[in-house]
Amino acid sequence: MTKIKWGVISTAKIGTEKVIPSMQRGTYSEVSAIASRNMATAKAAADKLKIAKAYGSYEDILADRDIDAIYIPLPNHLHVDWSIKSLAAGKHVLCEKPIGLNYEDAKRLQNEATKYPDLKIMEAFMYRHHPRILKTRELIDTQAIGKVQNIHAVFTYNNTDPVNIRNQADIGGGGLLDIGCYCISISRFFFDAEPHCVSAFIDYDPNLKIDRLGSVILKFQNGSATFTCATQLFPQQHVVISGQLGKIEIEIPFTPQPDKRTKLSHYTEVDKFEYIFDPCDQYTIQGDLFSEAILNKKPVPTPLTDATANMRVIDKIFESAKTGKFISL
Repeated sequence: MTKIKWGVISTAKIGTEKVIPSMQRGTYSEVSAIASRNMATAKAAADKLKIAKAYGSYEDILADRDIDAIYIPLPNHLHVDWSIKSLAAGKHVLCEKPIGLNYEDAKRLQNEATKYPDLKIMEAFMYRHHPRILKTRELIDTQAIGKVQNIHAVFTYNNTDPVNIRNQADIGGGGLLDIGCYCISISRFFFDAEPHCVSAFIDYDPNLKIDRLGSVILKFQNGSATFTCATQLFPQQHVVISGQLGKIEIEIPFTPQPDKRTKLSHYTEVDKFEYIFDPCDQYTIQGDLFSEAILNKKPVPTPLTDATANMRVIDKIFESAKTGKFISL
């Protein structure tokens, strides 16, 4: 069976501990090479993960003609530049979220990507491919809870390590770019629309200078979404979708454990329905869906325009928090 040969730029933990092992279990994905700016680091990662090739520079992996696609788990400020370089080298690109630092950054990538119509590129929002999320969208689309009027999401963790890239403001650290982007994405996905205005409060860490707490309202034509994201609170995740006839609750919506069953709960005025999902790895699903799109010459599950739209909302949230005003999109 044909498989897409993947190269990975960076030995970042998200790649080596989660995404690469998951993709290696895929039907259509083969991780063939990994690159670091240090050959010893690349070799150590390759040996640990049983990857055939290791490269001591990002440029070298892009020069490998056997590599079909590149996965990019670099720090946020490098996403756009190395995505563009990968496209220019003739590689398909799966880039970690957020796609860039801001809307202008993302738009630059979108414009460059149009020069390579035969190459696939997608932002790696893995949660969207989980069967539970797709079932939730199906329930919404079939009016199982009536007209959706509010979506409320919470995504928090506690990390004050100044060395961690999530806490380095100058390279795109902070809560909104790291985890708030999920709350925006899922709200846009379930409303199947773009918000027309936003209002936000953001608290900044006085030493790290990153946004450590954000509370946001997104106003859609048919309702509203609210969310809280934080990098210095007790870890929690949940999403509640409320409609005229019921609600849907999703436990740990963004990073469920791949080896455990998951569920979603559907409430009406008279009943409660629970949908149980067998263990599955959303990173494996994501890698296979992207690889299939390459093999079958079909669109990727989530177009790059979606990533750009998400970044536009993030920009407006920062603007609202700075000005204290509702900001129109």
